[in-house]
Amino acid sequence: MQIDPTTAPVPDVYQYLVGLVTPRPIAWVTTLSPTGMVNLAPFSFFNAFGANPPIVVFSPTLRRDGTKKDTLLNLEKLGEFVIHAATAPLAEKVNLSSKEIAPDESEVALTGLSTRPSAKVKPPRLAEAPVALECVVRQIVPCGTGPIAANLVIGEVVMIHVADEVLDGKGGVDPRKLKTVARLGGAFWCHTSDLFELKRP
Repeated sequence: MQIDPTTAPVPDVYQYLVGLVTPRPIAWVTTLSPTGMVNLAPFSFFNAFGANPPIVVFSPTLRRDGTKKDTLLNLEKLGEFVIHAATAPLAEKVNLSSKEIAPDESEVALTGLSTRPSAKVKPPRLAEAPVALECVVRQIVPCGTGPIAANLVIGEVVMIHVADEVLDGKGGVDPRKLKTVARLGGAFWCHTSDLFELKRP
């Protein structure tokens, strides 16, 4: 089978991409609206891109009707956000926070989660999440127009929060304790609990 993205329907291209590029880590992002409403949303177009300075990227794509999501609108106004680890115990709440609700409502309330103040940015962080990365926007790069078009958000991490219970006792993060989840295609998710080690050559 071959698929030409220039002629295939956009939803089909999207489904193939998310089914083939797996597993995709999830950026669980809090932002603040101009009125101070906390927005919480998951994004599986996400990764870390460097450490000096520490850079993360994620993409709040346009909605299927071509409009901007609340996260993107908030980032364009304030330019600050917090990314949280999406973990197995919180997976249902991560999924629930993807629900489309009115801009004057908060997914934090919808999911029954709570927040605490961040150290260096205005958006709060989730109290229940074991990892939080406070970030400032360095650049937003629109990559297309229309439904599901990407908006590459390049953020610099200015503060890292890691709960002691996910550490390995030597100062590092123990993936067996962190228990992140990731997205596959369609409605499929996966656990990161099936681990193996390979030493670098």
